Amino acid sequence: MREAILYKKLKDKKVQCTACNHSCIIDENKVGICGVRKNIGGTLQLLVYDKAIAVNIDPIEKKPFFHVLPGETAYSFGTLGCNFRCANCHNYDISQMFDMKGNIDLYEDFLWGDNYPPEKIVENAVGSGCTSIAYTYNEPTIFAEYALETMKMAKKKNLKNLWVSNGFMSNETIDLLLPYLDAINVDIKSFDDEFYQRNCGGHLKPVLENCKRFVKERIWLEITTLVIPTLSDDMAMLTKLAEFIKKDLGDFVPWHISAFSGPISWKLKNLPSTGEEVIEEVYKIGKNSGLKFVYGGNIRDEGLESTYCPKCGALLIQRHGYSVEIKNLKDGVCTKCNERIPGIWK
Repeated sequence: MREAILYKKLKDKKVQCTACNHSCIIDENKVGICGVRKNIGGTLQLLVYDKAIAVNIDPIEKKPFFHVLPGETAYSFGTLGCNFRCANCHNYDISQMFDMKGNIDLYEDFLWGDNYPPEKIVENAVGSGCTSIAYTYNEPTIFAEYALETMKMAKKKNLKNLWVSNGFMSNETIDLLLPYLDAINVDIKSFDDEFYQRNCGGHLKPVLENCKRFVKERIWLEITTLVIPTLSDDMAMLTKLAEFIKKDLGDFVPWHISAFSGPISWKLKNLPSTGEEVIEEVYKIGKNSGLKFVYGGNIRDEGLESTYCPKCGALLIQRHGYSVEIKNLKDGVCTKCNERIPGIWK
């Protein structure tokens, strides 16, 4: 536990958290929506500081990042809690444990995670041969102070800092991250605010504005959209989303279109999994909208997973699942036509 940076003190020992766009006003002895930022005696405490609940060495493609150090591994960690309540969540056992167990104070009574101070995470990442640290599994915004200290140490060891995020963080959080953040994959879950309110407990506009800011600040951005049958599979909506990426973010921003799996979701187990033909249709929407890099996820289709030169069509990176082979790409340049491919390369 450590005092948060991202908050304001209010009257009557209330505080206002400024980590994300919920801007929770929290009474004494209460927590914010995320469940891990608690008002203790009029100060906001981050309950999960040093408490990683999930730590793994993952292929960087799993995040997913396809234009960041392909074939490398990322030292990945996350904590409990989340500022969204996505019914489709696949990591609900750690992100949504508050809803499953009730609104109770788990800090004293529950195993919050093992002790992983920032220096241990960085040391382990270096020792394991990883070239990056991924802040993932749950929403890193809610443990921003913990992430920030880790990011500072990681930079000194020449490790890349990668966030996997719902993109709902505040401008104050982005201000703190910018000097240390190398890349971020943001879930744009739908291009419909009603979907965000109903399915996630959030709003769309802040996510879109944050994506635009990341591009403006030259933080490498990749977008992921989970296509959920009956909820976020409307082709007209997805076309608008593709057009937004092209017009407001840039045709170079990769768009990952992922298939939904009902059985492993939190509250949508009754829904069917996304068919391959649906992913293929959305892939075509992205390409027809002018996006240079569109990828199909969770379907094991080599053609939709691989990277091709947008100028000459040469196969640059061949992917089959997490198996990666560099073909005609050297130092971020297509060896066939000398087209520079945007991203973060070895």
